[in-house]
Amino acid sequence: MREPLSPADARILALESDTVRGHALKLLVLEPGDVLDLETVRASVAERLAAFPRGRQVVVDDGEGPAWADAGDVDVARHVRRHPADDPAALRAVVGRLMSEPLDRSLPLWTIDLVGPLADGREAIAVRLHHALADGLTAVRFLESVIFEPHDAPAHAVGIRDPDARPTRWSEWERMPLTLARELGHPGSRSPFDRPISARRALAFVDVPLAEARAVGAARREHATVNDVLLAVIAGALRRRLLDHGHAPRMNAQVPVSLHERGEDAAASGNRDSFVDVSLHLEEPDDLRRLDLLSAQMRARKHAHDARSLDELFHALAAAGPVGALARGLADDPREFALAISNVPGPRVPVAVGGRRVGHVYTSSEPGPRHALRVAAISNDRWLGVGFCVDPDAVPDVELLADAAHDAWEALREGTAPAGS
Repeated sequence: MREPLSPADARILALESDTVRGHALKLLVLEPGDVLDLETVRASVAERLAAFPRGRQVVVDDGEGPAWADAGDVDVARHVRRHPADDPAALRAVVGRLMSEPLDRSLPLWTIDLVGPLADGREAIAVRLHHALADGLTAVRFLESVIFEPHDAPAHAVGIRDPDARPTRWSEWERMPLTLARELGHPGSRSPFDRPISARRALAFVDVPLAEARAVGAARREHATVNDVLLAVIAGALRRRLLDHGHAPRMNAQVPVSLHERGEDAAASGNRDSFVDVSLHLEEPDDLRRLDLLSAQMRARKHAHDARSLDELFHALAAAGPVGALARGLADDPREFALAISNVPGPRVPVAVGGRRVGHVYTSSEPGPRHALRVAAISNDRWLGVGFCVDPDAVPDVELLADAAHDAWEALREGTAPAGS
């Protein structure tokens, strides 16, 4: 049976090239314990894969456009493998290499790589999913369906919208001029990440304590969300690193926004997201004041339903041929946004693989042409795990950027700590 890819999924698939691989990574770091047995993991994945039907399909193109088709018997051994690594640097090198390698288009578009064990007894599982197969929320459904040990906690509702609250199409178009003025009317300076990219990738990660991030947001006069805190951490890191190089340009970030709706089949609905563009306010020297500015922008964008309005616009323009392509090109210009910063809610309860608790979860997404840095975050029950992915030729020393993010987080935490604590 042939099922055409959605326009959004087909567009994402078409972006793949010699330098853009098109997949995202979910990195699970297990607490110390008995080493995972590769064959046992393969058997578990094979047994549970039917719960995520897209994982048993391949992309075919018979001249009528790309479509999903049944892959037949999936050779799980080609998808689930092991790589040695004995320390965090070696682990980062392995996942950087995995991010640089294309997924085999003749197979279902996912892999699961066991990495380690590390010298301290931890082990990692690197899960790659092509973005045409799954957006952030759908990727978490893959983890829940295929990898995590089953549990009774319901899926996280963050990012799931009530279809009854959807604005009418007329109200979307009525607001469109103001939406375009807010979202695409304030280009930034020339981006320092506006560089040609190769297929090479380097990654670094940093953790933010989730409960403390909520407390920092709650302590602001106008309540800031965890996502607002994440944006402030990344903006603070960029200001610190760019000032080290003598400048802090006016820079915008693209923030993906989920449009998944309650009741849909998340495992089969493909990509359902849009975006808003926000100024990172790198000119503001005070970290807490910068958080307030970012939070105010995000509240305004949500109140005005900008993400859904832009989704409607680009769907309409998709049929406009060269005009639509020109509009998409303007929206993707590095002056409009220097980098994308995404945040996906992961498991909100403790989860395990092979009897071992997942201590940390990270995510990483592909940089793109003229956008040589990409930042992505995912939460679990204790941490917000932030991943930085770069072309190391265009953006060297990505570990220093992660260190600067840690410093920015500490400034926010200390700035809201009670006196004397």
